[in-house]
Amino acid sequence: QVQLEESGGGLVQAGDSLRLSCATAGGTPSRLHMGWWRQGPGSARQFVAAISGTSSRTWYSPSLKGRVTISRDGSKNSAYLQIHSLRPEDTAVYYCAAAPVRSDFSGYYYTTNAYDYWGQGTQVTVSS
Repeated sequence: QVQLEESGGGLVQAGDSLRLSCATAGGTPSRLHMGWWRQGPGSARQFVAAISGTSSRTWYSPSLKGRVTISRDGSKNSAYLQIHSLRPEDTAVYYCAAAPVRSDFSGYYYTTNAYDYWGQGTQVTVSS
């Protein structure tokens, strides 16, 4: 069983940058694709970014590409999401998710069904 725990959220000002962390336990890092999602008030869960088990590939939401960077450190069993130039509309609960390595992941990384494990989320609030 894989367990995920996000951290790094909080209240920030518009224009700030923030790095979210996701600590994983119970899985082999190279055998897990990792993803970040977010859910704003009254909105559906939205894909933000994903990274392959070997870090060889990354995927980004077109609407956020250029402002976010996903990375991971296998030695620390952690994944990260750096968000730049934060805007009030970035206010959301940010979730970390993990998917066992599958050959077809690149075809549906942007769907919640691609992920087997989810963290509890960390709140990010951006004030104007």
